[in-house]
Amino acid sequence: MATHPHTHQHSHPQPHAHPHQPGPTSATARRTTRPRPPAITLAALATVTALTTLTAACTPPASAHTDQPGRPGHSAQRPSPASLEGVWRTDGYGSLVTIDGRQLRTYETTAVSCLPGSVRGVRTGPPGAGGRADFAVPDGARITVVPRGSDEARLSIQDNVGHRTLHRIAGLPARCHQPPAKDPRTVFDVFWRTYAENYPFFAAKKTDWAAVRDRYRPRVTARTTDDELFAILREMIEPLHDGHTRLSAGPGRVYAGSRPGTTLPTPAFLKQVDAAIAAGLGPGVTRQQWAGGALSYADLPDRLGYLRITSFQGYTDREDYDSDVAELDRALDAVFTKARTSGPKALRGLVVDLRLNGGGSDQLGLRVAARLTGRPYLAYRKHARNDPADARKFTPDEPARIRPHDGPRYTGPLALLTGPLTISAGETFTQSLLGRTPAPARIGENTQGVFSDTLDRTLPNGWKFALPNEEFLTADGRTFDGTGIPPTVRTPVFTPEDLASRRDPALARARALLSGHQEKP
Repeated sequence: MATHPHTHQHSHPQPHAHPHQPGPTSATARRTTRPRPPAITLAALATVTALTTLTAACTPPASAHTDQPGRPGHSAQRPSPASLEGVWRTDGYGSLVTIDGRQLRTYETTAVSCLPGSVRGVRTGPPGAGGRADFAVPDGARITVVPRGSDEARLSIQDNVGHRTLHRIAGLPARCHQPPAKDPRTVFDVFWRTYAENYPFFAAKKTDWAAVRDRYRPRVTARTTDDELFAILREMIEPLHDGHTRLSAGPGRVYAGSRPGTTLPTPAFLKQVDAAIAAGLGPGVTRQQWAGGALSYADLPDRLGYLRITSFQGYTDREDYDSDVAELDRALDAVFTKARTSGPKALRGLVVDLRLNGGGSDQLGLRVAARLTGRPYLAYRKHARNDPADARKFTPDEPARIRPHDGPRYTGPLALLTGPLTISAGETFTQSLLGRTPAPARIGENTQGVFSDTLDRTLPNGWKFALPNEEFLTADGRTFDGTGIPPTVRTPVFTPEDLASRRDPALARARALLSGHQEKP
């Protein structure tokens, strides 16, 4: 989940067996080139996800926001109450947003830096009700800003869940006008500081980040080479084992984190997976496909259905959110027909397969969940780290709710297939179904354990990196970051032995459970 030009996370196309299955790549993504909530995610799933963040990061210390005279268009003169003109600081996400006439742009800030962000928008029309302004972002999701009085506003991104609170400041800090130094120590300091002010999981990862700085900074000098610097930065974050951490420093220098034990898919692996699933579905079963294969469905014997979702983004060649919504709705309308959801021939059980889901837009996941319930309920709550000095302080929790679709809905027994390659938006979708009634049976293995949108950042020397800064919480305040969401029925997922024999025990277990041939967990 991220907010910048389409990248759940940033795509690095590699050859793979299916256009919407994870491909063998060393870059991670939770979305792909438009501002998405990214999710992505693991290196191996970069081709099906894309980082999406609105250059977010946590609130820098006061020194980073000291009001300084701004350049023309960003003066300290207070505009009319409903005006959005001026400079704004985000709660959480370490960003500044400027609105100057029809132009919106972002800045990535820490206590020691202020760098131009990658998000630029152009207002698409006159102000709407309450002063609302919509901004088109090239290759990105639409941004909407709504004033709440003269000194506060709310920013939302079309394909992200929730919003970001903006506070007016007098002008851009002086450092935002100064070209950044690009020497190795400055690069190190911006990298370290961005994590120090935004990463929420140091305690959970048992990592003393100050000690990491003390260990590695003495190794960086003015003569440190790019290869040496990349190796140092990688060594700093590799022990986090976080699938939403990423560093890209040019050809041959790309790192993406993952949980220990995660096997990255290869074309041969994906071919074997397809064969095992086909065998598990049985002879004569035909799968309908949409979105280039990212969405597929098959009717099975015993009035069961099988829905596979390998991505929550990139459904069309247009690669924009509106097109994704239209294609998703087209598929869901074809799957959840009146005949399948009511009457004597209605489905008596549905399998939803997320085992190779690399993420994308959390909003699209909520859209699917709305087809699976007849009552509204809380999907999850999310918040972002909001204190550069204290990783325990967050923005106010923001609820995301499931509202039943206005049309045919499936409300019967559900089995979810998950595993370590269920990542990012694939996980938030899984989490959104925990409050469903009846509760789904979760079959397989733990998901990857990366839920946050990603902060996509640029270092002074042009290198790109990403990190998470949010938590997604259940109704009772739990998170599954790091560990992933556990199954209720633990079953091996795509082991070498099963794939060699074209077996899919998780799918077989789901079918037996839904058919009533096996006791419920």
